[in-house]
Amino acid sequence: MAANLAGDAPAGHLPAANSVEDALTALADLVRTDLAACNRVIVAHMQSQVELIPQLAAHLVAAGGKRLRPMLTMACARLCGYPGATGGQRHVHLAACVEFIHTATLLHDDVVDESRLRRGLATANAVFGNKASVLVGDFLFSRSFQLMTADGSLPVLRILSNAAATIAEGEVLQLVTQNDLSTRDERYLDVIQGKTAALFAAACQVGAVVAGRGEAEERALSEFGLNLGMAFQLVDDALDYAADQAKLGKTVGDDFREGKITGPVLAAYKAGSELDRAFWRRTIEASEQTDADLDHALDLMEHSGAIEATLQRAASFADRAKAALSIFPESALKRCLAGVADYTVRRGR
Repeated sequence: MAANLAGDAPAGHLPAANSVEDALTALADLVRTDLAACNRVIVAHMQSQVELIPQLAAHLVAAGGKRLRPMLTMACARLCGYPGATGGQRHVHLAACVEFIHTATLLHDDVVDESRLRRGLATANAVFGNKASVLVGDFLFSRSFQLMTADGSLPVLRILSNAAATIAEGEVLQLVTQNDLSTRDERYLDVIQGKTAALFAAACQVGAVVAGRGEAEERALSEFGLNLGMAFQLVDDALDYAADQAKLGKTVGDDFREGKITGPVLAAYKAGSELDRAFWRRTIEASEQTDADLDHALDLMEHSGAIEATLQRAASFADRAKAALSIFPESALKRCLAGVADYTVRRGR
């Protein structure tokens, strides 16, 4: 299987890129065996004698999720030739570690944001309460560090622990900038780099580390992941003002109601008339919102071109992600990873 993953897939093996899901379907197909093993590791490490922990964990598993970040870890390891003849499973366990970090941050985020929906289903905090969600999030963080230390690699520990710290910094920075329309665009990019892109970068970089590749490959995969994560979050921020609830998987307008400073808000505020800016100051900075304000915000987004501008910026980051893969030879996996970069932008169209 390793040879097929590193090289070209048989003709017809990859689906045609005619929908936003195709790239993920192709990637999941190429790492199918690894993904199944990763899911087993995740389930095994979610077990506990404290009954509430596996109950809440089962709720998270039932809520689905594409496992994008762990798939990136396993795909990048395969791209770099791991495990070769060794048959090693380090990439699988570290992929599970990445997923635990991601899931823990989601649990904490939903509590902070008071979110009621995620992926179209009730959030864990809506079902089990805030205290349980925070504490189980802490449990998953502890599991991630157990997996890191079990791997025994100081470079892996450094990369993933640094990412965990950066995610926390990004979330705090987002809290600091909330309701502040004077936030500079560069500050907003710092937020999304911290809270989202850092884990994408780490997930990809450790793939090169476990394969024993050099600094050039590590740097290339880190750059790929970082730019992919930037594009991913930019599109997420655009979708909060542009998608229907079924597509978004959470309540449309959550960012607006919470007064989050995102790319679409900054673009609409900058492009708006003084009357438009007064609206944004009232609704975002002063948090004075009526039932009709979200619809008006959506209209302002459309007419100002803020959504399209955000998606164009996402496309630029996606192009940078694809360019970072140029040092690797052509293969089915490389094409899939480039396709995932395109997918991140297409899902906003």
